[in-house]
Amino acid sequence: MGGTVTAVSSNGKYSFTKPNRDGITLLAGLGVEGDVHAGVTVKHRSRMAQDPTRPNLRQVHLIHEELFAEVGAAGFTVAPGELGENVTTRGIDLLALPVGTVLRLGDEAAVEVTGLRNPCRQIDGFQDGLLKQVLGRDEAGNVVRKAGIMSVVIVGGVVRPGDVIKVELPAGPHRPLDRV
Repeated sequence: MGGTVTAVSSNGKYSFTKPNRDGITLLAGLGVEGDVHAGVTVKHRSRMAQDPTRPNLRQVHLIHEELFAEVGAAGFTVAPGELGENVTTRGIDLLALPVGTVLRLGDEAAVEVTGLRNPCRQIDGFQDGLLKQVLGRDEAGNVVRKAGIMSVVIVGGVVRPGDVIKVELPAGPHRPLDRV
């Protein structure tokens, strides 16, 4: 099971979107070099307000490119980096991965999946009505979060568009992703 990196993005300042780059460097235990969300402890503003000493389980944000086509069918135009992700992927059902999955990105880097991104109102600030497209409910009434997954860097290295992604599932039983 695997896929491809289609884009990489980072931003050194707080902003909803992140510009695309030719490559990003992942730093073990920290995140994306030069990105505002890199660090051992939480860096997302809402999380820092709650408890700035908590571990940063949101070092690298990944989104599946297939989401852009899905929201496009509803009339929205979204491109890589515009939802704040660091790595845009193709060919992997990111949302179905269990906690603890290791994603090997290119020849060097590896991240461990920690959970789902919890979509926030900033998404509607980017495009009005988009939040309803990435946050919904299934037939049983359970909340479905589609805005990507979060991870921590376990092996550093450079990641570029076109890099192959290898998926290594953890030993079972598998624990489904929840928001982090």
